[in-house]
Amino acid sequence: MRTKVGFDNEKYLKQQTAEILKRVKKYPSKLYLEFGGKLLFDYHAARVLPGYDPNVKMRLLQKLKDKTNIILCIYAGDIERKKIRADFGITYDAEAMKLIDELRDWDLEIAAVVITRFENQPSARMFKNKLERRGVKVYTHGFTKGYPTDIDLIVSDKGYGANPYIKTNKPLVVVTGPGPGSGKLATCLCQFYHEYKRGVKAGYSKFETFPIWNLPLKHPVNTAYESATVDLKDFNLIDPFHLETYGKTTVNYNRDVDAFPLLKRILEKITGKKSVYQSPTDMGVNRAGFGIVDDTRVREAAKQEVIRRYFRSHCEYMMGLLDKDSADRAELLMEELNAKPEDRKAVLPARQAAAQARKKKKGNEGIYCGAAIELPDGAIITGKNSSLMHAASALVLNAVKHLADIPDKIHLIAPNIMDSIGNLKEKVLESRSMNLDLEETLIALSIGSTTNSTVQMAVEKLKQLKGCEVHITHMPTPGDEAGLRKLGVNLTSDANFSTRDLFIT
Repeated sequence: MRTKVGFDNEKYLKQQTAEILKRVKKYPSKLYLEFGGKLLFDYHAARVLPGYDPNVKMRLLQKLKDKTNIILCIYAGDIERKKIRADFGITYDAEAMKLIDELRDWDLEIAAVVITRFENQPSARMFKNKLERRGVKVYTHGFTKGYPTDIDLIVSDKGYGANPYIKTNKPLVVVTGPGPGSGKLATCLCQFYHEYKRGVKAGYSKFETFPIWNLPLKHPVNTAYESATVDLKDFNLIDPFHLETYGKTTVNYNRDVDAFPLLKRILEKITGKKSVYQSPTDMGVNRAGFGIVDDTRVREAAKQEVIRRYFRSHCEYMMGLLDKDSADRAELLMEELNAKPEDRKAVLPARQAAAQARKKKKGNEGIYCGAAIELPDGAIITGKNSSLMHAASALVLNAVKHLADIPDKIHLIAPNIMDSIGNLKEKVLESRSMNLDLEETLIALSIGSTTNSTVQMAVEKLKQLKGCEVHITHMPTPGDEAGLRKLGVNLTSDANFSTRDLFIT
């Protein structure tokens, strides 16, 4: 069964909005609010806090839109190396443009885009041109001279002052980005410097959902944050500044704690007076912990996310995207929760399906892949690869048959259609793979639904797969991964390649 609600969005939204407005009142001229995490489609939060609306931050901004300008930051280096947002499979520059479109759909406009640490990189320059020719204001910020040691140079016209001032006209300026390391803090501080030069007594605060400061250090939700950021080498710790000042235990993460002394000195240098913040926790406006209404469910959901992250990190290691220390760290975090890969219900059935496929064709050379899905009714359905289709394709067809109560012997895709697609791939497209990946299977299924009511009934059940847990014994091919992403399932896979070929299309 799907995990029941453990988080109250309305309670969270009410408290979070009130907390932000409280900060705005402290700085009526202007408050720069650094938005950490994902502004839209925060599926990590939705997985570890069951019931959390992935777009709740947008609902919050809609409530405040009359008071709010939005600045979107993106690091030039991420554009240049085509960094990928894993949950959508698109590059960060594409994600930035997607975010602008989606903000407009929510009746929110971007005041400006800032390309940070810009060094005239060709891809970043092209991205800038593309946005400007569509009427989007784009600014470029270079690396701050003197950072991080020379405070006098940093807080000068040659440091923060060397970057252009971004004009805004609302009391709340939300500074966000497509991912970590986008340059949000540096942009806030550049603006903060310019505002004080203009005589505007601005303020700065931070909105970061994870780690949750008022949960225990080793709470599974906070462990899940560590697991999600193993590539950044992040780890949680007790905020020493908050403990020393107030005698209270709160949780933060290493980068914020390490940066706090420098950040505090910069703020004091700009304002010319003692900082109102005595700890990194003071800077935050995060009420997510108060939205948790069932800690037991949240703990279990977070534990499952740590297992998912273990699988992802090991796959990324095999693909050369992650170092071994990071992959080992993900495994260690899983073990700290006394969890193991097989605690994910779909894992063993998927591996058993692969073993059955291998046993059935004993003696034949090849790679045998199994897949399993946990459906909303708690049923575990499996699929395996064959000469006709990939394991992901067989899995989805078997799953919708189960949901639509269609007998297994009925073909949802007619044999002649399968043969026709196979011939096209082999003789026209000259593909090395004749069997259907999931994207091809879904297209074939949709075509069949136009003339067959049984197939139409199966197609209508596809939407029930959203949010289901899926495991595959081999890393999915691009067509399988794209199809599973569009279906909205939570996918993991063993760190095995689905083919011996080095180049996979």
